[in-house]
Amino acid sequence: MKAIPVNALLCLALCLGACGNRPQPFDATGTFEAVEVTVSSEAAGRILSFDVVEGRQVTAHECLGAIDSVQLYLSKLQLMQHVSSVRSNRPDVHTQIAALGEQIARQQAERTRVQRLVDAGAATRKQLDDILAAIAVLERQLDAQQSGLRNSVSSLDAQSSALEIQIAQVDDRLKKCVIASPVDGTVLARYAEAGELSVVGKPLFKVADLKHLFLRAYLTSGQLADMRLGQEVRVFADFGGDRRREYRGVVAWISDKSEFTPKNVQTRTDRENLVYAVKIAVENDGYIKIGMYGEAIFRL
Repeated sequence: MKAIPVNALLCLALCLGACGNRPQPFDATGTFEAVEVTVSSEAAGRILSFDVVEGRQVTAHECLGAIDSVQLYLSKLQLMQHVSSVRSNRPDVHTQIAALGEQIARQQAERTRVQRLVDAGAATRKQLDDILAAIAVLERQLDAQQSGLRNSVSSLDAQSSALEIQIAQVDDRLKKCVIASPVDGTVLARYAEAGELSVVGKPLFKVADLKHLFLRAYLTSGQLADMRLGQEVRVFADFGGDRRREYRGVVAWISDKSEFTPKNVQTRTDRENLVYAVKIAVENDGYIKIGMYGEAIFRL
Protein backbone atom coordinates (compact mmCIF):
# COMPACT_ATOMS: atom_id res chain seq x y z
CA MET A 1 0.00 0.00 0.00
CA LYS A 2 1.37 3.37 -1.01
CA ALA A 3 1.89 5.78 1.88
CA ILE A 4 0.15 9.17 1.78
CA PRO A 5 2.58 12.06 2.04
CA VAL A 6 2.47 14.07 5.29
CA ASN A 7 2.03 17.32 3.35
CA ALA A 8 -1.10 15.92 1.72
CA LEU A 9 -2.56 14.99 5.13
CA LEU A 10 -1.92 18.50 6.44
CA CYS A 11 -3.62 20.06 3.45
CA LEU A 12 -6.62 17.79 3.88
CA ALA A 13 -6.87 18.70 7.58
CA LEU A 14 -6.71 22.40 6.81
CA CYS A 15 -9.44 22.06 4.18
CA LEU A 16 -11.70 20.16 6.57
CA GLY A 17 -11.09 22.75 9.27
CA ALA A 18 -11.91 25.56 6.90
CA CYS A 19 -15.12 23.83 5.88
CA GLY A 20 -16.09 23.31 9.50
CA ASN A 21 -15.55 26.99 10.36
CA ARG A 22 -17.53 28.23 7.40
CA PRO A 23 -20.58 30.20 8.61
CA GLN A 24 -23.87 28.40 8.24
CA PRO A 25 -25.91 29.93 5.39
CA PHE A 26 -28.87 31.95 6.58
CA ASP A 27 -32.41 31.75 5.24
CA ALA A 28 -33.33 35.44 5.46
CA THR A 29 -32.00 38.78 6.70
CA GLY A 30 -33.62 41.90 7.99
CA THR A 31 -33.38 44.62 10.60
CA PHE A 32 -34.41 44.70 14.23
CA GLU A 33 -37.28 46.95 15.21
CA ALA A 34 -39.38 47.65 18.28
CA VAL A 35 -42.94 48.73 18.93
CA GLU A 36 -42.52 52.49 19.22
CA VAL A 37 -45.16 54.65 20.91
CA THR A 38 -45.26 58.41 20.38
CA VAL A 39 -46.82 59.95 23.48
CA SER A 40 -48.75 63.13 22.70
CA SER A 41 -50.28 65.77 24.95
CA GLU A 42 -53.88 65.18 25.98
CA ALA A 43 -54.33 68.65 27.47
CA ALA A 44 -53.64 72.24 26.50
CA GLY A 45 -51.57 74.54 28.69
CA ARG A 46 -48.07 75.32 29.87
CA ILE A 47 -45.82 72.37 30.67
CA LEU A 48 -44.92 72.89 34.33
CA SER A 49 -42.55 69.92 34.67
CA PHE A 50 -41.18 67.36 32.24
CA ASP A 51 -38.79 64.76 33.69
CA VAL A 52 -38.00 62.88 30.49
CA VAL A 53 -34.47 62.05 29.39
CA GLU A 54 -33.53 60.10 26.29
CA GLY A 55 -32.38 56.62 27.28
CA ARG A 56 -34.31 56.63 30.56
CA GLN A 57 -36.22 53.51 31.56
CA VAL A 58 -39.85 54.33 32.35
CA THR A 59 -42.74 52.27 33.63
CA ALA A 60 -46.35 52.34 32.52
CA HIS A 61 -48.42 55.14 34.11
CA GLU A 62 -45.36 56.63 35.83
CA CYS A 63 -45.73 60.39 36.28
CA LEU A 64 -43.14 62.10 34.06
CA GLY A 65 -44.48 65.65 34.04
CA ALA A 66 -47.50 67.89 34.43
CA ILE A 67 -49.43 70.49 32.44
CA ASP A 68 -50.97 73.54 34.13
CA SER A 69 -54.40 72.54 35.50
CA VAL A 70 -55.31 75.47 37.79
CA GLN A 71 -58.28 76.61 35.71
CA LEU A 72 -59.64 73.09 35.49
CA TYR A 73 -59.39 72.67 39.26
CA LEU A 74 -61.23 75.97 39.84
CA SER A 75 -63.95 74.83 37.45
CA LYS A 76 -64.30 71.65 39.48
CA LEU A 77 -64.68 73.62 42.71
CA GLN A 78 -67.36 75.79 41.10
CA LEU A 79 -69.31 72.74 39.94
CA MET A 80 -69.08 71.19 43.39
CA GLN A 81 -70.61 74.35 44.89
CA HIS A 82 -73.45 74.16 42.37
CA VAL A 83 -74.09 70.55 43.38
CA SER A 84 -74.25 71.54 47.05
CA SER A 85 -76.67 74.36 46.25
CA VAL A 86 -78.96 72.09 44.23
CA ARG A 87 -78.99 69.45 46.93
CA SER A 88 -79.82 72.02 49.60
CA ASN A 89 -82.94 73.02 47.62
CA ARG A 90 -84.16 69.44 47.51
CA PRO A 91 -87.50 69.39 49.40
CA ASP A 92 -88.15 67.05 52.28
CA VAL A 93 -91.27 65.33 51.02
CA HIS A 94 -92.14 63.68 54.33
CA THR A 95 -91.93 66.94 56.29
CA GLN A 96 -93.97 69.00 53.82
CA ILE A 97 -96.84 66.54 53.62
CA ALA A 98 -96.91 65.86 57.36
CA ALA A 99 -99.31 68.79 58.07
CA LEU A 100 -101.89 67.58 55.56
CA GLY A 101 -101.52 64.06 56.85
CA GLU A 102 -102.32 65.25 60.37
CA GLN A 103 -105.39 67.14 59.14
CA ILE A 104 -106.63 64.07 57.33
CA ALA A 105 -106.04 61.95 60.42
CA ARG A 106 -108.05 64.39 62.58
CA GLN A 107 -110.92 64.48 60.08
CA GLN A 108 -110.97 60.69 59.93
CA ALA A 109 -111.18 60.53 63.73
CA GLU A 110 -113.99 63.12 63.63
CA ARG A 111 -115.77 61.05 60.96
CA THR A 112 -115.68 58.02 63.26
CA ARG A 113 -117.10 60.07 66.14
CA VAL A 114 -119.88 61.63 64.01
CA GLN A 115 -120.70 58.23 62.52
CA ARG A 116 -121.40 56.91 66.02
CA LEU A 117 -123.55 59.96 66.76
CA VAL A 118 -125.52 59.48 63.55
CA ASP A 119 -126.07 55.85 64.39
CA ALA A 120 -127.33 56.94 67.82
CA GLY A 121 -129.56 59.66 66.33
CA ALA A 122 -127.62 62.44 68.03
CA ALA A 123 -126.22 63.98 64.81
CA THR A 124 -127.51 64.65 61.33
CA ARG A 125 -126.47 62.98 58.13
CA LYS A 126 -125.35 66.36 56.74
CA GLN A 127 -122.69 66.69 59.43
CA LEU A 128 -121.25 63.32 58.38
CA ASP A 129 -121.37 64.28 54.68
CA ASP A 130 -119.53 67.55 55.39
CA ILE A 131 -116.76 65.66 57.13
CA LEU A 132 -116.46 63.13 54.28
CA ALA A 133 -116.27 66.00 51.76
CA ALA A 134 -113.56 67.71 53.82
CA ILE A 135 -111.55 64.46 53.93
CA ALA A 136 -111.85 64.05 50.14
CA VAL A 137 -110.63 67.62 49.58
CA LEU A 138 -107.66 67.10 51.90
CA GLU A 139 -106.76 63.82 50.17
CA ARG A 140 -106.79 65.52 46.76
CA GLN A 141 -104.62 68.30 48.14
CA LEU A 142 -102.24 65.69 49.51
CA ASP A 143 -102.02 63.90 46.13
CA ALA A 144 -101.38 67.18 44.34
CA GLN A 145 -98.70 68.20 46.84
CA GLN A 146 -96.98 64.82 46.63
CA SER A 147 -96.99 64.96 42.82
CA GLY A 148 -95.52 68.46 42.82
CA LEU A 149 -92.84 67.50 45.33
CA ARG A 150 -91.94 64.38 43.36
CA ASN A 151 -91.55 66.45 40.19
CA SER A 152 -89.42 68.98 42.04
CA VAL A 153 -87.22 66.23 43.51
CA SER A 154 -86.81 64.56 40.10
CA SER A 155 -85.85 67.88 38.49
CA LEU A 156 -83.30 68.68 41.18
CA ASP A 157 -81.87 65.15 41.04
CA ALA A 158 -81.49 65.49 37.27
CA GLN A 159 -79.66 68.81 37.72
CA SER A 160 -77.42 67.25 40.36
CA SER A 161 -76.63 64.27 38.11
CA ALA A 162 -75.78 66.59 35.20
CA LEU A 163 -73.41 68.56 37.42
CA GLU A 164 -71.79 65.36 38.71
CA ILE A 165 -71.21 64.26 35.11
CA GLN A 166 -69.52 67.60 34.42
CA ILE A 167 -67.34 67.07 37.50
CA ALA A 168 -66.38 63.61 36.20
CA GLN A 169 -65.45 65.20 32.86
CA VAL A 170 -63.26 67.75 34.62
CA ASP A 171 -61.64 64.95 36.65
CA ASP A 172 -60.84 63.14 33.41
CA ARG A 173 -59.29 66.31 31.97
CA LEU A 174 -57.29 66.78 35.17
CA LYS A 175 -55.89 63.25 34.84
CA LYS A 176 -54.86 64.05 31.28
CA CYS A 177 -52.77 66.95 32.59
CA VAL A 178 -50.41 64.34 34.03
CA ILE A 179 -47.77 63.30 31.49
CA ALA A 180 -47.14 59.55 31.68
CA SER A 181 -45.93 56.71 29.52
CA PRO A 182 -48.62 54.19 28.51
CA VAL A 183 -46.11 51.31 28.39
CA ASP A 184 -42.92 50.09 30.02
CA GLY A 185 -39.92 50.95 27.90
CA THR A 186 -37.03 53.23 27.10
CA VAL A 187 -37.33 56.86 26.01
CA LEU A 188 -36.03 57.15 22.45
CA ALA A 189 -36.66 60.83 21.76
CA ARG A 190 -37.88 63.97 23.53
CA TYR A 191 -39.86 66.59 21.62
CA ALA A 192 -40.83 69.18 24.28
CA GLU A 193 -39.35 71.15 27.17
CA ALA A 194 -40.71 72.40 30.48
CA GLY A 195 -42.14 75.91 30.13
CA GLU A 196 -43.41 75.42 26.59
CA LEU A 197 -47.07 75.76 25.71
CA SER A 198 -48.68 72.49 24.74
CA VAL A 199 -51.77 71.77 22.69
CA VAL A 200 -53.81 68.62 22.43
CA GLY A 201 -52.06 66.18 20.11
CA LYS A 202 -48.58 67.74 20.37
CA PRO A 203 -45.90 64.97 20.46
CA LEU A 204 -44.00 65.00 23.74
CA PHE A 205 -41.71 61.98 23.59
CA LYS A 206 -41.25 58.56 22.00
CA VAL A 207 -40.90 55.35 24.00
CA ALA A 208 -40.25 51.76 22.95
CA ASP A 209 -39.98 48.39 24.68
CA LEU A 210 -36.36 47.44 23.93
CA LYS A 211 -36.56 44.19 25.88
CA HIS A 212 -38.81 42.65 23.24
CA LEU A 213 -37.62 43.30 19.71
CA PHE A 214 -38.67 41.96 16.34
CA LEU A 215 -36.55 40.97 13.38
CA ARG A 216 -38.43 41.99 10.26
CA ALA A 217 -37.36 39.69 7.45
CA TYR A 218 -38.73 38.81 4.03
CA LEU A 219 -39.42 35.33 2.66
CA THR A 220 -40.10 34.00 -0.77
CA SER A 221 -43.26 32.03 -1.40
CA GLY A 222 -41.21 28.84 -1.38
CA GLN A 223 -39.86 29.57 2.09
CA LEU A 224 -43.29 30.60 3.31
CA ALA A 225 -44.64 27.10 2.70
CA ASP A 226 -42.57 25.77 5.61
CA MET A 227 -43.23 28.70 7.96
CA ARG A 228 -45.95 28.91 10.66
CA LEU A 229 -46.81 31.20 13.54
CA GLY A 230 -45.14 30.24 16.80
CA GLN A 231 -42.32 28.41 15.03
CA GLU A 232 -38.94 28.64 16.74
CA VAL A 233 -36.03 29.88 14.64
CA ARG A 234 -32.39 30.82 15.18
CA VAL A 235 -31.65 34.53 15.03
CA PHE A 236 -28.20 36.08 14.75
CA ALA A 237 -27.50 39.74 15.50
CA ASP A 238 -24.86 41.07 13.13
CA PHE A 239 -22.38 43.37 14.91
CA GLY A 240 -20.12 43.71 11.86
CA GLY A 241 -17.26 41.59 10.64
CA ASP A 242 -17.45 38.12 12.16
CA ARG A 243 -19.09 39.30 15.40
CA ARG A 244 -22.48 37.70 15.85
CA ARG A 245 -24.73 36.73 18.74
CA GLU A 246 -27.27 33.96 18.53
CA TYR A 247 -30.77 34.29 20.00
CA ARG A 248 -33.88 32.20 20.16
CA GLY A 249 -36.66 33.65 18.05
CA VAL A 250 -40.34 32.92 17.57
CA VAL A 251 -42.33 33.78 14.46
CA ALA A 252 -44.89 36.29 15.75
CA TRP A 253 -46.43 37.63 12.54
CA ILE A 254 -46.64 36.68 8.88
CA SER A 255 -47.96 39.15 6.36
CA ASP A 256 -51.02 38.05 4.41
CA LYS A 257 -50.00 40.16 1.42
CA SER A 258 -47.00 39.95 -0.86
CA GLU A 259 -44.89 42.97 -1.74
CA PHE A 260 -41.96 43.87 -3.92
CA THR A 261 -38.58 42.95 -2.48
CA PRO A 262 -37.00 45.90 -0.63
CA LYS A 263 -33.62 46.90 -2.07
CA ASN A 264 -31.74 46.29 1.18
CA VAL A 265 -33.02 42.75 1.71
CA GLN A 266 -31.33 39.52 0.67
CA THR A 267 -32.98 36.11 0.72
CA ARG A 268 -31.57 32.62 0.70
CA THR A 269 -32.40 32.18 -2.96
CA ASP A 270 -32.02 34.66 -5.77
CA ARG A 271 -34.04 37.85 -5.44
CA GLU A 272 -37.60 37.49 -6.59
CA ASN A 273 -40.15 40.11 -7.45
CA LEU A 274 -42.55 39.35 -4.59
CA VAL A 275 -41.82 38.38 -0.99
CA TYR A 276 -43.75 38.15 2.30
CA ALA A 277 -42.78 40.05 5.43
CA VAL A 278 -42.48 38.22 8.75
CA LYS A 279 -41.71 39.38 12.28
CA ILE A 280 -39.61 37.20 14.56
CA ALA A 281 -39.89 38.03 18.26
CA VAL A 282 -36.58 38.10 20.14
CA GLU A 283 -35.82 38.64 23.83
CA ASN A 284 -33.16 41.34 23.93
CA ASP A 285 -30.27 41.03 26.40
CA GLY A 286 -29.29 44.65 25.87
CA TYR A 287 -26.87 44.12 23.00
CA ILE A 288 -29.34 44.32 20.12
CA LYS A 289 -30.11 47.85 18.92
CA ILE A 290 -32.98 49.11 16.79
CA GLY A 291 -31.96 49.17 13.12
CA MET A 292 -29.21 46.57 13.54
CA TYR A 293 -29.02 43.89 10.86
CA GLY A 294 -29.92 40.33 11.72
CA GLU A 295 -30.05 36.93 10.11
CA ALA A 296 -32.47 34.07 10.59
CA ILE A 297 -32.06 30.35 10.13
CA PHE A 298 -35.30 28.39 10.11
CA ARG A 299 -33.71 24.96 10.52
CA LEU A 300 -33.04 24.34 14.19
